Amino acid sequence: MQMNKRVFDLALAVLGLLLLWPLLIAIAVWIKLDSPGPVFFRQERVGRLGVPFRIHKFRTMQHDSAQRGMPITVEGDARITRAGRFLRRTKLDELPQLIDVLRGAMSVVGPRPEVPRYVAMYPPALRDKVLSVRPGITDLASIEYRDENALLSRAADPEREYAEVVLPAKLRYAADYVDHATLVTDLQLIGLTLKSLIRRD
Repeated sequence: MQMNKRVFDLALAVLGLLLLWPLLIAIAVWIKLDSPGPVFFRQERVGRLGVPFRIHKFRTMQHDSAQRGMPITVEGDARITRAGRFLRRTKLDELPQLIDVLRGAMSVVGPRPEVPRYVAMYPPALRDKVLSVRPGITDLASIEYRDENALLSRAADPEREYAEVVLPAKLRYAADYVDHATLVTDLQLIGLTLKSLIRRD
């Protein structure tokens, strides 16, 4: 499946960038006007076979947010910009990851890539399985936990809640994806992602 999936990813990434470039430029201008700092947020994530890469997102937080709070984000986080609240709610902040798909670091569908801090918490057997495929822009965990920030905001210790409750659940979804992934299931997950965004808005 790997070769067919790569062709599928390339086709979707090229088509998406060609169709969406006016929107991407408009978002970039909005971010620059809304708050000081770069347009893109880049962060080290762990990719296929444990190889690190720099993920691309539209910046949704103040440029010095890493020095001003927790490593995870909760609902109502004061570091999120005005533009960022909309981009996060609509998931438009994820669109630059089409570039990462073109680069070969990501797939359109696959387990969401984590930072090294949380990958270090993966059980060894699940770690090897989940990292055997390219990480994706969307997966079932992204759909099921689309309100993750709200969930974490209700926890007494949000980071502990993520590490002990949310992350293990995401890993179960990721392992199941690796075991059953086909181009058909990828198309189904893309459809579910779009459906969840439309219903949300």
